[in-house]
Amino acid sequence: MQPIIRLRNLDKFYETGYGRTYVLRRINLDIEEGDFVTVMGPSGAGKSTVLHILGMLDSKWEGEYEFLSHPIHSMKPKHRNALHKQHIGFVFQSYHLLDDLTVYENLEVPLSYRKVKRAERQSMVCDILDRFQMVGKKDLFPNQLSGGQQQLVGVARAVIMSPKVIFADEPTGNLHSGQAKEIMEIFKQLNDEGTTIVQVTHSESNAAFGNRIVNLKDGWIVDEAED
Repeated sequence: MQPIIRLRNLDKFYETGYGRTYVLRRINLDIEEGDFVTVMGPSGAGKSTVLHILGMLDSKWEGEYEFLSHPIHSMKPKHRNALHKQHIGFVFQSYHLLDDLTVYENLEVPLSYRKVKRAERQSMVCDILDRFQMVGKKDLFPNQLSGGQQQLVGVARAVIMSPKVIFADEPTGNLHSGQAKEIMEIFKQLNDEGTTIVQVTHSESNAAFGNRIVNLKDGWIVDEAED
């Protein structure tokens, strides 16, 4: 069966006065549907860069990237964007909520991108508020929420369109241990229901929720471990 994600000889570099400075070197990686993959490594290893490329938030790289059998490396930006909106949810360490929108409105944003009809949007937002036990906070603004609550909204926003893959960049980096465990248990439940998850983390306890660990060092994959 074709992997959901396939990277071959992926390079990412910056041109400098002294030549090229590589961030990623010859990355080869297959991710199967239903995997829960953790990318680990020291600071500066290229972890977040890999995640942003996989999530189609970075288009300046070389090599081959296939997503759901689509050749991302040769697609026009508008087609990449369409794939991203349809199949990808992204969770950021710093939440990336819109400060001037309520919780309800933040959750509605990805639905408006997909031109979901108003009545259906309302139903989907209400369902996700109920699932994440945030009904009582729907009219609050991000600055009225704790860090854990903001990240919960961030996760809810990522899953509201039922994406094929969720990419999470240090999703619990700003949270205390209790909040972190709650977020990771949500990811595990989503994975058990069939969502493929790729997370970047420094946390061994977060990594334990997944089934594969990919280790990066100086832009190279140095080894991989599976349950």
